[in-house]
Amino acid sequence: EFVSASDKIDSELYAKYEVKRGLRDVSGKGVLAGLTEISAIRGYIMDNEDLVPCEGELFYRGYNIADLVNGFIEENRFGFEEVCFLLLFGHLPSREQCSEFNGVLSACMELPDDFVRGTILKMPSCDMMNSIATSILTLYTYDSAADDISVPNVIRQCLQLIAQFPGLMVYAYQAYAYYYKKQSLVIHPPLKNLSRAQNILHMLRPDSIYTPLEASVLDLALVLHAEHGGGNNSTFTTHVVTSSGTDTYSAIAASLASLKGPKHGGANIKVINMFHHLKQQIKEWTNTDEIDTYLNRMLNKETYDRTGLIYGIGHAVYTMSDPRAVELKRLAAELAKEKGRETEYNFLCLLEQEGIKCVSAFRKTNKPICANLDFYSGFIYEMIGLPQEIYTP
Repeated sequence: EFVSASDKIDSELYAKYEVKRGLRDVSGKGVLAGLTEISAIRGYIMDNEDLVPCEGELFYRGYNIADLVNGFIEENRFGFEEVCFLLLFGHLPSREQCSEFNGVLSACMELPDDFVRGTILKMPSCDMMNSIATSILTLYTYDSAADDISVPNVIRQCLQLIAQFPGLMVYAYQAYAYYYKKQSLVIHPPLKNLSRAQNILHMLRPDSIYTPLEASVLDLALVLHAEHGGGNNSTFTTHVVTSSGTDTYSAIAASLASLKGPKHGGANIKVINMFHHLKQQIKEWTNTDEIDTYLNRMLNKETYDRTGLIYGIGHAVYTMSDPRAVELKRLAAELAKEKGRETEYNFLCLLEQEGIKCVSAFRKTNKPICANLDFYSGFIYEMIGLPQEIYTP
């Protein structure tokens, strides 16, 4: 009601001037926001000018993400650090390179003297993403070569940030929990012999105790979130901001601001909150008729948050499947068995099945629709015991 007629853009003008209106382009191809050799997405096959649906695939530097995940699982090793190396340098590390890389990250973990007390604890925030962004911008002042954007220096800065992010995230949450939730304040220093995933759990929990499966699943979740074709909102933000020649800290703070949004990094919170609501509203978790009735009411904006959305269902590019969701679903099954939450897991799987069916019927489309990674990631984080406040970071 506050928008005047002169402020409204005629929708036909977007077609006339070939202006994209978001990831879901009318052609169904998804919007090409840039070119990258870092990773690639395959959600369909082009047959002349027709889009042919296919099982989704995600590649990091040419490696299929499913092969990478399976390799880490089969060899029972943490993979996130290796994926960081792969994305940065273009090839998987040798055993010696991996050891050296982990050594570099371990040497960079410590935050500057008094940084936790003087910056994080002194300025607690109710939002962890804002707190981390504040910390990143503050770290600029501790860097004697902060504005040097030569490749070697940017690599140094990025390695340091990768190493410090677990601490920045966990300490931001501890400050929030202490000041806003009146919980005890427990600060653990990171341990050099642990992976990023292990350190997150070690620093987060007062007793520092976690199961091997919890650490493994969290590590693989980090692997699956590491990169996505170079065109997601936060990565695109990085491209835009760095094109001005600004410093690394400003660029990463900008991408964090983008990632914070509920339509990007915060999407899994939408899914898990919806899941809790459905657990309460649907009496028989195996009754597909009852499930369908309630989901259709959601699509008709009659219940829940009345947006007409079933969160976690659908993707801008993937058609038959999102490879990240496929892997997370498998990991969720293992974790649910360890945590005694198999009934909830089975209900979530049924919601995926019926949600896809209901959305397809509601939209009157034959185009395949799949669950995206957010459908299972929130449930995984909840089973691991992560507080919702750190789902996005």
